[in-house]
Amino acid sequence: MKKTKILTAVSLLLIPLTVIFGRKLPGRSYYITSLLVILEIMIPFFLSFEGRKPEARELVLLAVLSALAIASRVVIPIPNFKATYAMIMLAGIALGAESGFLVGALTALVSNFFFGQGPHTPWQMMAYGAGGCLMGFLFRRGLLPRKRLLLGLFGAAAVILFIGPLLDTSSVFMMLSRLTPETALAIYLAGFPVNCTQAVPTFLVLFFLGKPFLEKLDRVKLRYGMGDMAG
Repeated sequence: MKKTKILTAVSLLLIPLTVIFGRKLPGRSYYITSLLVILEIMIPFFLSFEGRKPEARELVLLAVLSALAIASRVVIPIPNFKATYAMIMLAGIALGAESGFLVGALTALVSNFFFGQGPHTPWQMMAYGAGGCLMGFLFRRGLLPRKRLLLGLFGAAAVILFIGPLLDTSSVFMMLSRLTPETALAIYLAGFPVNCTQAVPTFLVLFFLGKPFLEKLDRVKLRYGMGDMAG
């Protein structure tokens, strides 16, 4: 645990140093800088999860939830109408913020073997993981009760105001040859309708399936003696 804390502190220290160093590089250095910062952000989450020394039964459950989230992105043929975010959020609520982040990051990484890997993958790993982490954090703090309507509304709001803008930020860095407030704003405005579209299936899945799905996961945790994993 001490080693994990030290490595986490080093990772967090690297972020401002990376930004400072990146500003001095010529050309579109912010492109590489942003990818490095994203990787440095994800390291503490993976280290924290590993530091808990999860049992095999927990890893199996995480693998199953990741597979469901991946399938919901790959199998559903409708563009921008996926149940992926909802599945990741449910993992965060049921298993905790760290596990939610892990499920989200794995979902983005593995599903991109079907959609195509690229410099956007680390951004998606961070954004997907952040969505699961956020919902797990809110539930753990008692800010997100297990009620159908509130689950749906919180999930939709997270897509529009949090996950979507994070993904739009990747477009800002990858699409713009000259980064200005005006050009960045145009990217965010163009992405807003897409984020709203993605929020709809998230709301529907959480509203209709969220509560019974979480109850099933509670039974699995009780059956296999996992206890309170939402740490």
